[in-house]
Parts: sequence; C-alpha cells; structure tokens
Amino acid sequence: MMAGQAAGEALRAHERMRREFKWEIPEHYNFGFEVVDRWAADRTKLALLSVGEQGQNPDYLTFHELSRRSNRFANLLRGLGVTRGERALIILQSIPAWYVAMIGMFKLGVVPMPGTVLLTAKDIAYRLNRAEASLVITDLEHAQRVEEAARECPGLRIKILVDGQRSGWENYDALMAAASPELDPAQLPPTRSDEPMLLYFTSGTTGQPKMVLHTHAYPLGHQVTAGYCQDLRPTDLHWTVSETGWAKAAWGKLFGQMMIGAAILQRHAPGRFDPKAVLSILERYGVTTFCAPPTVYRMLIQQDLSGYKLSLRHCLSAGEPMNPEVIKVWKDAFGLDIYDFYGQTETVAILSNHPSLPLKYGSVGLPTPGHDVRVVDEDGKEVGPGVEGNIAMYLGGVRPPGLMKEYWQDPGAMSLSFRGDYYFTGDRAMRDADGYFWFVGRNDDIIKSSGYRIGPFEVESALIEHPAVAECAVVGAEDPEGVRGILVKAYVVLTAGRQPSPELTKELQDFVKKNTAPYKYPRLVEYVTELPKTISGKILRRELRRKGQA
Repeated sequence: MMAGQAAGEALRAHERMRREFKWEIPEHYNFGFEVVDRWAADRTKLALLSVGEQGQNPDYLTFHELSRRSNRFANLLRGLGVTRGERALIILQSIPAWYVAMIGMFKLGVVPMPGTVLLTAKDIAYRLNRAEASLVITDLEHAQRVEEAARECPGLRIKILVDGQRSGWENYDALMAAASPELDPAQLPPTRSDEPMLLYFTSGTTGQPKMVLHTHAYPLGHQVTAGYCQDLRPTDLHWTVSETGWAKAAWGKLFGQMMIGAAILQRHAPGRFDPKAVLSILERYGVTTFCAPPTVYRMLIQQDLSGYKLSLRHCLSAGEPMNPEVIKVWKDAFGLDIYDFYGQTETVAILSNHPSLPLKYGSVGLPTPGHDVRVVDEDGKEVGPGVEGNIAMYLGGVRPPGLMKEYWQDPGAMSLSFRGDYYFTGDRAMRDADGYFWFVGRNDDIIKSSGYRIGPFEVESALIEHPAVAECAVVGAEDPEGVRGILVKAYVVLTAGRQPSPELTKELQDFVKKNTAPYKYPRLVEYVTELPKTISGKILRRELRRKGQA
C-alpha cells in the first residue's frame, strides 16, 4: 500500500492521464488486417501458445502463420458463397481453429457469434433463428446438437466441422488445404469501423438472451483492457482463464493482447478444472500475466504453492468477492496482489485497479482511460460519495469504441440502457471519497426483503471472510413459511474439515451481522458441496435464484 503523499500524487497523475486521453477512431478499420497482418511482418513474433489439458503438446503459432491460416479461412468461406454481413455461430473449445475462424471472418466481414460449449440444441436453435444466421462452425462433440437445432432453422445452409467427417457437413481440414493463404485487402471492400463485427448473446435473469452488437471499432477499446487494466507489454505471455463462448475471451484471449503484441496462452481443457495442472502450466511456460475468476484462485491456494516457481508479475480477477485469505495466501506465496476490475459483455474494462495506484481490496477501482463512469440516480443525476446508485457511462463527448453499438433488434432493451447522455450498465455501486467504485450488485440481483434493498455482493463479501466458508453465493428466496416474502439466502460451500450444523449457521449469521448491516444477514443458509458454475468457474446465481423460487 502507498504512503499518503505518494498515494495522493498517484491519484492526481491518474486523473491527469484520463483527462488527456483521446480516442482515435479511423473511418476504416479491420482487426485482421491492421493488427494480425501487421505483426505478421515479423515472421518469428509469437501470437498464440496452445497447450493440452495438462500442458502437453504445445503448439506455438506465430502471427505470420495465424495471418496465413486466417486468410485461408476467409478464402474458403468465399468459396462456399459466404458474403459480408452474414452471421455465423461458432462453438469451439480453446483450440487454434477458433482463432483462425474468428480472424478469417473479421477479414471477410462475416459476423461471428461465439457460443459456449454448454449450449443445448434449444439454445442453438434460438441463436440461429434470432440472428438469422446462415453458418455454423463446430466440432464432432457438438455436431449432434446442431443437427437437432437445424430442423427448426431454415436459414442455416452451411455447417463446418473442424475435427472429423459427418454427412451434410463441410470438412475444415480439406477446405483449408485447398484454400489460398493469400488475401489482398485491396480486393475486398474497405471495412468501415462502424460496420457490424461481432455478436455476443448475453443472458440476464429474465427473458431470452439479448444480442450485443459490436462494430469493427470494438478492438480499439481493448487497448485499455490490455494496456491499462492488464498492464501488458509486447514481451508478456498472458493467460486468461475463460471459455471461448464468453466475452471474457475477447477481453483476455484476443483483441487487446494482439494489439499490444503480447502472446496468448490457451489451454484445451474440456474436463473439470484441475488446479495442479494450471499451476504447472503457469510455471512450465513462464506465464507473466494471469487473469482468473475468484473461484479459480480459491482452488489454486488449496494446493501446496511452495513448490512452484512462477514468472508472474501481474495478477487479475473480476466478477465475485475475493476472500481476503485468498489474497493473503497468494501474496505470501508469490509476492503479488490480485487486482480487481469491472466491465460487461457490452463494454471493455471501464473500471480497474492498477499497479501505479493505491490498491483498495474489495474495490473494482477507478474509471479507465477513455471512459467517464459515474454513479447516478434513476434520472441520471450524479450522487455523492457513499451513496448507492447506478453504474453509468457518460456519453456526452466521444462515444467509446468499446461500448456496444446496440442490442440488436431490441429497441425495448435499448431504451432501458441508453437514457439521455448515459449508458446504464444495469449494475449498482457506491463511490468513496477517492473516486474508487465499490460494486453492490446487478439491478436484477438486488434483494428486496422486509422493505430493505440488499446487494448480495456485500453479504457474500462478509461471509467469505469467515474461515469456515470456502465459497458462497447469496440470492433472494421465498420464505418457506410464507410470512416474510423474500428472504436473503446463502448457499455455502464449507472449507475442508468443517461440517454443517445449526450452531455453525448461527455463527455465520452473527458474523455477517457484525461485519455488515444487521438486516443483511442471511436468514436462510443451505450447505452445498459445490455451486453451479460456467466452464470458466463463474458462479451461476440465476440457477440458485430459480431453485429458491421453486
């Protein structure tokens, strides 16, 4: 932690830097040509290190090779009659073909829609029809689900399989072998920076997933994610633990890293999370910057860290409360703090802690360069320090390129999020006197109980400090006695050696009362062996909410 005078100067320097920062958004921009092909001029520059689940079979892919392979993919799509603006659903694990296909589509102007490998046939059908997609790229593991979905998707005309043969499917390897590795941008229409580039489906707590549309200017916004939030340098090897179907992959496995010239590590791990394998890979390949959900760090510190000699210099996390004990154990082992940050599928990193600034554990930091983020009331009026309000981005000046263009074909969602000169994130926070943001919760997650508005994030942050709690998630649940309406309920995973008991439940409740406002304590506590999570380890609170309303 910085001493007072140094901390004050660091905060003032940060504010000066933010005031002087200017976005430069050209009329035409294409990430594939402007970034990948530019770095490809150095035929030895590493772009991607792809390894197996245990770190085996490393595949070192240079920007030069990635450029040529992505050219082949763009050319094979042209050969299949795919044209600019068509939408393509891509469901692949963390393998090089995901990068090749994504960048090839960017070059051609085809709009990829990354999908998680957890999608069901129903999910796939919804996405294909909602986006009027004509193309699917996937593997044998997920081909059957696509087949089931395709019966209800008359617009789907091309299916590409990356790892085998199947009737009615195009074979990726054969098409790539026949396609030219040369692609002259001058022979294609110039890509306007405001053209559609990428569609992400983001699901809230109610209704069907919304489509988040980003333009070709979107990668420019990730200069801040990688260069500021992740503090990357061209010599770094960066690893973000994320599945390719989430926007976190765009944040940590693609755009900003390649723009800066940092190499990216990806691990093909379709099975359960293996903390020993992660630590071994960090050590073996000399990863220098690392980003993972708090859940991942919690599993890592359960290992004997003394035996690992890591090359890490910067560590990050986001999305959930970080147990102070996790931070302490990690720092004791490797001498590194874990820096929290904030953003959404709709944005890049808009709030972040940074090594040059005083670190406040539990805070998501200060606004990043190029983003005027405020805490406002429902009318867009900024509230003072210590007052809870909406996290909103002021758009009165230049619109940041990392902010989505729109919720595609959803004017209702647009009107809720874009009000006056603000983009409302749908999340709530408080600011302190130094301008640091303290996350409260998603608007949809706020629990309204006995006349109080309770942010689950604060309750979780208190619970996770108890030595008996390994993980927890807090949601609103119906009172089983039908008296109080909605109650605060905590789902708790205990640390090794601790057993559920009425006495422990009372101890946890009293602990929360002591460490936060008494009315916020969980009246219901359910002990579980694990919490529902995405493949990348993020807790799925909406599943717990549904369980509590059953």
